[in-house]
Amino acid sequence: MASDKVTTFTDGNFDTNVLQATTPVLVDFWAEWCGPCRALGPTIDALAEANEGRVSVGKLNVDENPAITMKYMVRGIPTVILFKGGEIVEQIVGLADQAEFQKKLDKYL
Repeated sequence: MASDKVTTFTDGNFDTNVLQATTPVLVDFWAEWCGPCRALGPTIDALAEANEGRVSVGKLNVDENPAITMKYMVRGIPTVILFKGGEIVEQIVGLADQAEFQKKLDKYL
């Protein structure tokens, strides 16, 4: 079960919720059929809980949101991109543990 602190990003709300956000935004590009994406889910939930109020955390389903997926040239999933000030500042493709994600986040907080 996804945390209520994890936002669902879409092609329609991405500009407002990610690019115009005043805090850093961590976006998990994923798909329902992707086993590694599902394995990463609890880590994304934990990051949202641990960084509440400091970082916005959300997921974007690549199958349902092709425009944003193509815009950021997401070719492999899971891909997690950290945005700050509307710009990409970090990107991780594949699985990583919570500590690795947190280390990257901490650089921008």
